[in-house]
Amino acid sequence: MPLSTTTSCIGRGLLAAGLTTALALTTGPSAVAAGDDGWKGTGGLTLNSRDNAEVDAYLGHARQAEQSISTDVRAAALISGAELVGFDHRLKSPDSLKRKVATSLKDDPGQNVDTVLDRLTDAVRYTLQWPDATYTTGATRASALLSAWGNDSTKWSNTWSRTHGYKGLNTGWRAPRSGQLFEVQFHTPESKHAQEVTHQLYEEQRLPSTTPARKKELQAQQDAVFNAVPVPAGAGRLTAPAGPAVPAPAAP
Repeated sequence: MPLSTTTSCIGRGLLAAGLTTALALTTGPSAVAAGDDGWKGTGGLTLNSRDNAEVDAYLGHARQAEQSISTDVRAAALISGAELVGFDHRLKSPDSLKRKVATSLKDDPGQNVDTVLDRLTDAVRYTLQWPDATYTTGATRASALLSAWGNDSTKWSNTWSRTHGYKGLNTGWRAPRSGQLFEVQFHTPESKHAQEVTHQLYEEQRLPSTTPARKKELQAQQDAVFNAVPVPAGAGRLTAPAGPAVPAPAAP
């Protein structure tokens, strides 16, 4: 849906002050301090002391950047008629992030922790949700607003047309002021419910200790859940916005 320059700037400007005040009253989960022995998770996953400290520093930066990112996302949700789902969990927990980093390092020992952190897209993450009838127009409008406000699109994973597996639209962005990468998922109530139902299956599937046979079984269970999710009209054709239509508005 095309956006006018006036709509983009005024819409964000009117909402920013109130949203910033609300965000100041909300705090996300805090990072866990690195200990002398580093970090140890399940499935034999570990981080040494130095890598653990690097992840904690990254989490600190993400927590600071989240405040201005949340202002944009909340404004885009309100303008596009979306429900902002799970906002209290917009910051990935320290254990979850460290598990993800440790898994990447174990899968590819040639990497270092800085390389892995540079590619992380979901330390700050959000979910916008619309009913089926307004999903496609809502997702189009919300993504166009984020782009118009200077957030660069870095990932656009549209899996609505899949015959099996996860259904939804997962997008990645880079914030204009902090450079922080963040993720915004676009869901319907049914696709979000399917994601929640299959979450534990997915977590077990990606553990290094999970056998190939078990992974296949877990995938089949996830496929069965997502196959029952209705696909909104036009959802499979959603594409990333071309780029900012107007200069990013000044920070409130």
